[in-house]
Amino acid sequence: MRILGLIPARGGSKGVPKKNIKLLGKKPLIEYTIDGAKNSKLISQIVISTDDQEIAIAAEIAGCKPPFIRPYEIAQDNSTSLEVVQHAITFFESQNIFFDAVCLLQPTTPFREKGFIDQAIEKFITSKADCLVSVLPIPHEYNPHWAFEECENGLLKIATGEETIIPRRQELPKAFHRDGAVYISKTTVIKNGSFYGKSIAYIESNPKFYVNIDTMKDWEAAEKLLTQIQF
Repeated sequence: MRILGLIPARGGSKGVPKKNIKLLGKKPLIEYTIDGAKNSKLISQIVISTDDQEIAIAAEIAGCKPPFIRPYEIAQDNSTSLEVVQHAITFFESQNIFFDAVCLLQPTTPFREKGFIDQAIEKFITSKADCLVSVLPIPHEYNPHWAFEECENGLLKIATGEETIIPRRQELPKAFHRDGAVYISKTTVIKNGSFYGKSIAYIESNPKFYVNIDTMKDWEAAEKLLTQIQF
């Protein structure tokens, strides 16, 4: 399969100003994800989608010059990843360059175990699913079968819609949350207006690599984690 590795990097970050080009250790945050994509043997081409010239320059220095600057209208706080991916696909197809799938790699999840991206792509291909997401297990106390939603009458109902709650932790089904490290989706699914489609495969990430940077507290956690892991 021809896989487009897409790294979205908007300039208007608020929780950590200019976080994509802020130095984490000895290199800009975005460079960790660029390096991970460059180490993949299964990604056919890497592209940075950014609206910011400083990020574009940092990406070029890291060996990944953006072929376009993302339009203003899809670089807003309410812009979606789907819009960004669709724009990239349209750009390449206008040049008669086509991909079977897109591997979305968020720079805010900078640490990925060596070989993890290719493991995810391989599982995506063999699963024949519409998409694949990287995940981490949800602790049992937060399992959706033990979560509640408020009813209109102010009482609670089980979030899954079940009538009775599962009494024992050992009986809970496995539950996962997206960790943001890898998303892969078929191009046809994306062009039809969805990133997930009708079938979702998954791959479990190594939790010791996990950090998702949105606030300065997350950034400090990433700095600490950087001293503890090896790529």
